[in-house]
Amino acid sequence: MLKHQPWLRLGNDIRVEYEQCLREGREVEGYEPIVNAILAADNELIFRNEAAVALFAEKMASEPIRADYPYVEPSDLKEILKESPSAVSAPVLPAQPDDEVLLDKLTGAWIGRIAGCLLGKPIEGWRRDLLLPVLRATDNYPMRRYITKSSFSEELVKKYHLHTGACFADNVHYASPVDDDTNYTTFALKLVSRYGRDFTADDVAEAWLSWIPAFATCTAERAAYRNIAAGMMPPATATFKNPYREWIGAQIRGDFFGYINPGDPETAAKMAFRDASISHVKNGIYGEMFIAAMIAAAAVESDMKAVIETGLAYIPSKSRLTADVRRVLALYESGMSAMDIIEEIHKTFNEHSANDWCYTNSNAMIVTMALLGGEGDFGRSICLAVQSAFDTDCNGATVGSILGIMLGAGGIDPYWYAPFEKRLYTSIEGYNTVEVDALAKETLALVRK
Repeated sequence: MLKHQPWLRLGNDIRVEYEQCLREGREVEGYEPIVNAILAADNELIFRNEAAVALFAEKMASEPIRADYPYVEPSDLKEILKESPSAVSAPVLPAQPDDEVLLDKLTGAWIGRIAGCLLGKPIEGWRRDLLLPVLRATDNYPMRRYITKSSFSEELVKKYHLHTGACFADNVHYASPVDDDTNYTTFALKLVSRYGRDFTADDVAEAWLSWIPAFATCTAERAAYRNIAAGMMPPATATFKNPYREWIGAQIRGDFFGYINPGDPETAAKMAFRDASISHVKNGIYGEMFIAAMIAAAAVESDMKAVIETGLAYIPSKSRLTADVRRVLALYESGMSAMDIIEEIHKTFNEHSANDWCYTNSNAMIVTMALLGGEGDFGRSICLAVQSAFDTDCNGATVGSILGIMLGAGGIDPYWYAPFEKRLYTSIEGYNTVEVDALAKETLALVRK
């Protein structure tokens, strides 16, 4: 029923808004009894009083930030770059490769994103109390291959109530299924093709309504879509009735801006900002900038730590995202294994909390761990990202994209693209079924345009 479509109203997500305000350092602790009272009310009563709930959310979001809050987190591009390490010293990267090498890298990037997404998609939403026993029962822990329906015994299906109709690799034929993690990458290709490299946030908003079905969006994107359709303009579209404004949605949208700016992370990050600003603020924006800058660097740089440092160079040094990514870097450099770093992430963020599970930072930590712990191996890297749980398809796709552009298609075992035969289904108008090779060629043309 339309009434029960998620992410359109605040209603039962008022706690997400409360927790978001706490994360931003706002002095809202005294509002928790009201939050609890709203959540205890009858669902129909909450539905009928959406306007009142929205006013309450606005009141919380307007409270001052506490004096001892240690982070500096602007949502304006000029201020973001002023607070970023690149304001002092921008990374110096190698030159772009020639067309033949770059085409292979771009093909690898598209393959990597699709394969990483497909690896995590059928288990999206699984927590580790389900994921790890299933992996162990199917002799796939530590994870090293796709999860397949054929690997499930009848006993396993019954014990864990597994849905075998999901898009496990052996259920996929001809092309990888529609997913927002690949939709937005294809969308960005069309966006730049139509509006040019100087597209604006308003162009992104217009293109969303033109090319993306409303219910193909989730969380912050659906809230922003509703706001755009109601006539609001960016950046107000990112904050009105949008408690998901620092969730992972923007972080999965930045890859293409890295693809078309090989060796130019600054331009990639600026494009990512314009895209992110219609639906996210603060760390939600930084997540997309971080990923786009890393991909731009990975196109020309083979040192993964240098790639991560390049991503960090374009987001505020005193942000929560920088602190969380640097914590993973420090743990890795101390000699801690990837598996132990995963445990530390789970101690910090609760995968059973929607706000932690879908938060930009928890998932960026997983991406960072997988990039380091995978040690340049494509399969190991995406598997580390996915077996960590949290947002499995998002993290698998992002890690796959970064390793894919670094290694090129020639550095990816054909096993990883055999299930989808280098084809993709999307919900983007005009790109319903696409070939990876064609996508890569279109991308290269935009790089050289």
